[in-house]
Parts: sequence; structure tokens; C-alpha cells
Amino acid sequence: MAVTPPAAPSAPAPALAASPARGAVRAAAPAPPPAAAFTAPPPAAVSGPVVSPAGSGDRGGGVVRLAGPVPGALAHRYAALPPPLRVALAALRLEVLLGDPRDAANPYSLPALTSAPAAAGSAACAGSAASAASAGAGEGWDGRAGVLLTAAGLGQVCAADQRVRALRPLLRRDLALGHAAGRWGGPGMPPARRVRGQDGESCPVSSAVPAALLGPAALVAAAGSVLRQAALTVAGRGSGEPALRQWQPVLAAAFADLLACESLTCVALRRPAAPGPGAGPGPGAGLLGAVAGYVVPTVLADVLAQLGLVLAECGHGPASTGGGMLAKLTGDLPLAGVDAAGAAHWQARLARALPALAAEEPRTAHRGPLPAPFRLADPPATAPAGGVAAAGGQEGGHTPDGHESGRLAPDGHTPGGLEPGGYGVGGDSVVLSGLLRAGAARADGADGADTGRAALGALARRLLTEQRALRRPCRTAGADPGAVAARALADRQALLWLAAAVLGVREAADDGRGLFLGGTHWALLALSGIAGRLGVPLPGPAPDPRVPVWAELADRVRRGVDCDVYATRLLW
Repeated sequence: MAVTPPAAPSAPAPALAASPARGAVRAAAPAPPPAAAFTAPPPAAVSGPVVSPAGSGDRGGGVVRLAGPVPGALAHRYAALPPPLRVALAALRLEVLLGDPRDAANPYSLPALTSAPAAAGSAACAGSAASAASAGAGEGWDGRAGVLLTAAGLGQVCAADQRVRALRPLLRRDLALGHAAGRWGGPGMPPARRVRGQDGESCPVSSAVPAALLGPAALVAAAGSVLRQAALTVAGRGSGEPALRQWQPVLAAAFADLLACESLTCVALRRPAAPGPGAGPGPGAGLLGAVAGYVVPTVLADVLAQLGLVLAECGHGPASTGGGMLAKLTGDLPLAGVDAAGAAHWQARLARALPALAAEEPRTAHRGPLPAPFRLADPPATAPAGGVAAAGGQEGGHTPDGHESGRLAPDGHTPGGLEPGGYGVGGDSVVLSGLLRAGAARADGADGADTGRAALGALARRLLTEQRALRRPCRTAGADPGAVAARALADRQALLWLAAAVLGVREAADDGRGLFLGGTHWALLALSGIAGRLGVPLPGPAPDPRVPVWAELADRVRRGVDCDVYATRLLW
């Protein structure tokens, strides 16, 4: 199918307006349906200032009217963990430009995107290259993506995790197109080239999102859309068809797995790059990208299989929207590098790194404040020289995203011997292993009345025991990293680090605001799934977390909230 850009490459971004009476954000054209409007409790004040689209300067163009006494009010209404204002505006502009996902006449709608064969998605985009070139948009989807993303203001979002957040309206709709858009380097930049590094992996040149994390981030968002379709069916028809209620625990477990994978991906995206060759932390410097590149496709393969079963049992075959989305997503996995072959590549890289990682195992639990990458509610750490600052410049001590720039010592490290972003000089594996130890230590000090926290600590202690048992064989695994035993060790170690990322993100979100991400239910369910994949027996009786997790998922799909860690409100 042909994917067409907006009316003209130079057309201004449509206006977004927030009505102070109803608090709904609506597009001038096309207008979202009232039932699916971006709804949130409005601030008490009247409409705020007018903000021009990013990069419009004084050339005119569309404007964004914000409700509330300060411009940041929109960002706080956009998600439970709000992004910077510029990121929220870029995401809303992009979602408006993409149009109603349920309108079959819209080339960016779910029916239109899933109507073409999955394997032919990229060819369908390339088939309309002539019309794109005549409009000045370049060739293929990359040119079309540049038109959309420039109009949305994505060029001013340089931090990797915030770029993914702003891209999420596109990532939710189609894995292949979202993955291609992630390679976009900025206004006036050609599509990111692909180069081969010494380790054999591809990486995009000029893209803000690392190659190892681009596919997993897109897969998490696209799988979340399929989960929402299945949950909408089960939640909507469950009262009238009791047989569908059996799928509620299945969807709850899928939701927890999705949050776990996104937690790891977000932490890895927020991890600053090393200042330069030879100046990085230690052997664990590139660990998180490799872990995400392997474990996210592996875990979500099981999730997609479960979602396919639920959709089929609910009568949603390949011709339906949900079934078509799942079929298209499954066919696009190789295009985004998140199929079995892509996961095997990163598994082999982990296997080669096992001896060095085992040598830096910590002997004590992680103490003190959690590193910045785990605190998803905080601005991301500034990349060192050559990173975000070099990409977009800084003004007044702030990055282009509006965050305060990091203050580094002359040796390139933050005070206290920490890497930028709060990591110790030992590398990622030390921090992740220390989080497992910290979670296990809390099992002894947990309040007996808090059964969920006690169960989570006991499960963390069981996983820590498994990690200790892996330390000795990991030391000798590098002799033959391609051996089955070495790959099995890499698989088990990656799952344990996934559990550590869940513990860190959950603890950082437990800040007294009562956020679902800061609760124990989803983390307990996610860690239970990890223990099941490892074959580790669960410790003692524990409260069943599936009921509250399903209640959260059902409430989100009814209120138009995304299935992501940020609890983002949907425009359509």
C-alpha cells in the first residue's frame, strides 16, 4: 500500500487546542472523535500561552494553545510520569498528523497499515517513492518519515529515551515504519546510514536512538497496541460472556512482561554513552543494549503467542483489526531485527562478555539513591561530549529538551566516582547485580503486614541465589562463546538482569504518589514470569498479583491510557 505524507512538506503542523472547560486536546484537521478525545482533569486556570511549532521561527505556521497557569501543565496531563513539555508537544503533533487510527481512508490508520502483506510492508512504502519525490519528501518511507517528524518537531528532541517517547504514536501503529522512523537523524539530515562495527552489529549513524535499542523499543510499543486490542475485547465482552474471563490472568501476565521489557529498554536508553573511545566504564559498558536486544524479543515472542491465542478465542481472526495487527507485527520482526536471528546475535555477544562480567560481581547490596536511568520520572542524564550536547547544543545550561546539563568533573566523571547518570565505575552489571541483592535484603526487613513487598523480596532473594550459582561457570564460558552451554548461561544471566531492572524501576517509582509503577503487583507478576522461564521454584505462598494487574489494564483501556510504563494518555 502507498503511505502518503501530509498535504505538503511545507505545510505547518496543525493546531492543538486544549479547551479549559472540558480539558480536551483536539486537532483543527482532522478532528478526533469526541468519544476518544484526549481527556484529563483540566487545571483551574484559563488558557495559557501560545507556543509556535518547533523550528517554525517567525515563519508563521500552526500554534499550540496550552491550558493551565504554566506551559508544563500539558506535559503533566499527558502522562502519569510526564515528559518535558517539548516532548509532549512533539508526540501530540505527530499523533494529529497521523490521524484517526480507526479511519480506513486514512493511510496511517490501523486497517490501512495492516491491509498489505506483512512481509511487503517496506516494498509498499517504496512503491510510492515517485509521488514522495515529487513532493520533495525523498524516496521511500525514510523521506516520508522526515516530513512527518519535522512537522512534529522531533528534530529538537535529542535524548534517546525522550525521542522514543515522542515517536511512540508512530511506533504503536506499525513496527516496520516506526523502526524506519527511528533511524531519522533530524531536519535536513539524510536517513541514518547503517554501518558495521567490530562486533558485527549494525548501528545507525546520526540517529539519536542506539541500534541495539531501536528494534526493542519499537517492538514494545507495537506489542502494546496488540495487547490493548485483546484487553478491549475481554474487558468489553467479559460481563456478557463469562468464558472470556479466563483470559484475564493471561493478559495480566502479558501486561507485566511488557512493562518489564519496557523498563529494561527505558533504563538502557537513559544510560549515557561513554565520553569517547577508551573512556567508558568497564566491561559492562555496553551490557544493557545487548541484554535488551536479546531478552526483549525473546520474552515478547511468548507474549505475542499468548495474545494470538486470546484474539483467536475471542473470534478475532487475521481479517480483524487485532488479528491483522498481530500478523503484520509478526511479519515485520525480521525487518526491525527483533526476530530469532537478531536475538541470537545479541545472545552471542553476551556469551562472549560473561567472564569479564562475572569478575566484577558485587559483594554488597546497592545502597544510596538509585542511579538516574532507573528514575523514569526524572530528566535523563546529559550525554558527555559528543552526545546530546554536540547534537543540539546547549543554552543556559540546558539541553535541547529543556533539561539541566550535567556537571562533570575534569576527568569526565560526576563527583563521587560515578559515571554520568549515576552509575559506578564498575559498569552496568555491578549496578544490576547490586539491585538484586538490595531487593533480597528487603525480604528480611519487610513489614509483615505488607505481604506484597515481602513476597517481592523473597522472590528477589531466590533469584539472587540463582545468580550466585552462575558466577563460577560464567568465568569459564568465554572459552567457547558459541557453545550451547555458554548461550544458556547468557540466557539465564540476561533474565536475571531483566529482573534487576524491574526492581530498580519499581523502587524508583515508589515515591509516595501511589503510581501503579511504584506498586508491587506488576513487579511481583513480572518476576514470577522470569522465575518460571528460569525454572526457579517460587518461594512459599504469596498473594496473587494477577487480579490487581488485570484491573489496572482494564481501567487503562477504558480510559484511553496506553499500556506503557509512563501511563500515557491517548489522543484518539
